[in-house]
Amino acid sequence: MTHVTMNAADRGAGPYVRRFSGLQRTLHILVIVSFLGLVMTGLPLKYSYTDWAHVLIRLLGGLTAAGILHRMCAIITFGYFFTHVGYLVVKLITSPERTKYLWGPDSMVPQPKDVLDVFGMFKWFFGLGPRPKFDRYSYMEKFDYWAVFWGVAIIGTSGLFLWFPEFFARFLPGWVFNIARIIHSDEALLATAFIFTIHFFNVHLRPGKFPIDTVIFTGRATADYMKEEHPLEYDRVRATGTFDERVVEPASRAAYLWSVTIGFIALSIGIILIALVVWALLH
Repeated sequence: MTHVTMNAADRGAGPYVRRFSGLQRTLHILVIVSFLGLVMTGLPLKYSYTDWAHVLIRLLGGLTAAGILHRMCAIITFGYFFTHVGYLVVKLITSPERTKYLWGPDSMVPQPKDVLDVFGMFKWFFGLGPRPKFDRYSYMEKFDYWAVFWGVAIIGTSGLFLWFPEFFARFLPGWVFNIARIIHSDEALLATAFIFTIHFFNVHLRPGKFPIDTVIFTGRATADYMKEEHPLEYDRVRATGTFDERVVEPASRAAYLWSVTIGFIALSIGIILIALVVWALLH
C-alpha cells in the first residue's frame, strides 16, 4: 500500500536527505515572521478606508503599537538580510570552491538553463514536451530568492527614508520622500501579492506539494521527493559519492508538528490578508 502523507517532503521512500542547513532554516523563519508582521501592520494604513483595516489595527493594539511592531519587523528584516550577505562574503573569501556560489548547480545566480527551463515548463503545460529537470535550485526558487533581495533593497531603503526623515533631509531634497512613500507602499503591495499567491502556490498549493511542504522547516526530504523535485541534484550527488554524507534521520515528531503548525499559520494569515486586499480593491 502506498504511503500517503500530508507533508510533501515526506512522500515516497527514504532515506531522508538534508536539503537546507540550520542557518538557512532559521533565516527563513525570520523572513516569515518579519514579513507577516510588516504586512499586517502596513496594509491597514494603505487601506485605512476599509472596516477590516480598523479592526486589524485594534487587534494589534492601536496605531502606536502597530508602528512599533512595524519597525521591530523592519529591524529583523535588515538583520537576516545582512546576516545572509555576510555569510556569502565569508564563503566567497574562505571557501576553496568559491566559484560555486557564483555559477553552477549550487549557485542562486540565474543561468542559461533557467531560461530554457522556463520555456520548457510552458511546453510541458501544453503537452508539447517533458517536464524540465531541476538541479539544486529551480528557476522558481531563484526568482523567489532575488525577489527578497529586490524587496529588502527597495522597500527597506525607502522605509529608512520615511523612518528617519530628519536625518536624510540634511542631504536629500524633499521630493525624494514623496517618491519614497509611493515606492514603499506600492512595492510592498507587489511583494505581498507575489508571496501570498505565486510563492504560496509554487511551494505549497500546486499538485505534488498540496497542502504543505515543510522541507524549509525541517531541512530534510525523502530520497523519492528529491528524485522528483530535484532529479539532477539527486543524480549528481549519487555520481560524486556524496549522497551518504547528506543522509539524516527523519525529523522528530515535535519538529514535524511545529513545522506543520507554523506552515499552516503562515499560509492562513497570508491567504486571509490577500483576500482582504482583493475585497478592498473591489469595493
